[in-house]
Amino acid sequence: MTQKLILDLDTGIDDALAISYALGSPEVDLIGIVGTYGNVLLQQGIRNDLAITDLLGHPEVKVYQGLPHALKKDSFEVQPVSAFIHGQNGIGETVIPDSDREPENESGIDFIIDAVKTYGKDVVYVPTGPQTNLAAAIRKAPEIIGQIGKVVLMGGALTVPGNVSAWAEANISQDPDAADEVFRSGIPATMVGLDVTLQTLLTRKETEQWRQLGNAAGRFLADMTDFYIKAYETTAPGLGGCGLHDPLAVGVAIDPTLVATLPINMQTDVEGATRGRTIGDPDKLNDPRKTMQVAVGVDAPRFLSEFMTRITNVARSAKAE
Repeated sequence: MTQKLILDLDTGIDDALAISYALGSPEVDLIGIVGTYGNVLLQQGIRNDLAITDLLGHPEVKVYQGLPHALKKDSFEVQPVSAFIHGQNGIGETVIPDSDREPENESGIDFIIDAVKTYGKDVVYVPTGPQTNLAAAIRKAPEIIGQIGKVVLMGGALTVPGNVSAWAEANISQDPDAADEVFRSGIPATMVGLDVTLQTLLTRKETEQWRQLGNAAGRFLADMTDFYIKAYETTAPGLGGCGLHDPLAVGVAIDPTLVATLPINMQTDVEGATRGRTIGDPDKLNDPRKTMQVAVGVDAPRFLSEFMTRITNVARSAKAE
């Protein structure tokens, strides 16, 4: 059976590219997108999810509302750096039509649980923002830990510094408590963190290929990603492009051989100065059962080739205007 893919997104620019990658991957059936907060507010992200799937010719993809803030908070505000990197609207200030669809009535948390109970080991769940929705689903139905196929998350950093502090990566820092609950739960998970995503770089040479398609989808992808590349020229001037954080997580969910991983039981620090740090769990250091894998190496050329082929095919097959 084709793997049933669920994306959990705070739809900024690399999340939009992750949607595009998933739609261009025949190995998976994208059965739903669960919205979350982070790069943008929850409602803005859901608006983007609906609009992007319409633009790319896939209005059949259902979108669900997840939680709007961290487990132990009662609100959320977008950080100025997020608006600088992704634009106020999350998609590089590009303008695309609003969808005439609405998010589903079922909550994102219940959708996750129902999908796992329906499809079991065929479900691959890819959260590319905070882990809040998955932690909430585990709290509500802990049996899904042993029923789900796998989780491939974009977040964290093990062998490199964080990007919001010396130790914390942005997605994890949004809700370290949720990340810690997920990591320690025993759910089978692969962490695709900054260790590998910053080795996957896109440049304007690639975005020009989308622009040359001459249709609305190609222009959207090119304009949006050029905005992202320009932001990276300020935030990481020596990098030479933009990191493909969220699309790499989708790529690894589909083809685990894209990365080399370290089997290690992980935790997230939730107290003190290192809150948000992702690191090995000392209590499970000698546990022979490793429930997590951490990506520490990536076949960047092969991934970039797959990325461009899949997304270009999706954009090319979208309606002309």
